[in-house]
Amino acid sequence: MKLHELQPAPGSRKERNRVGRGIGSGNGKTSGKGHKGQNARSGGGVRLGFEGGQTPLFRRLPKRGFTNINRKEYAIVNLDTLNRFEDGTEVTPELLLETGVISKLKAGLKILGNGQIEKKLTVKAHKFSSAAKEAIEAAGGKTEVI
Repeated sequence: MKLHELQPAPGSRKERNRVGRGIGSGNGKTSGKGHKGQNARSGGGVRLGFEGGQTPLFRRLPKRGFTNINRKEYAIVNLDTLNRFEDGTEVTPELLLETGVISKLKAGLKILGNGQIEKKLTVKAHKFSSAAKEAIEAAGGKTEVI
């Protein structure tokens, strides 16, 4: 194959339909919109979710619960994830961001007690679950709330 023989895959490129360009185009005069009516007018058509006057689905369904606007979402890290660090390392949110353990800090960092920890670490976080705190201290490490 040579450069001048390159061409797109058949059917991958389609010329756009230019409406209102004369009777011979097949889409002249009314531009494929038919005669009169709501959909033939400029700005015509119905809004999103409109069902012809029938009560729309989003109004037929009951409302449930609420969203707490003061909710704090924490970046969570489990104990078994902390085993990747060397003994005696000071684990901070910044270090976890750098190493790619968490992608975003959100409202803070919370350490959860899922898994086993074998390393002796100093962990600095915004929150700890009670199980995580016990496990870190049992392994000989320290927890520090920031």
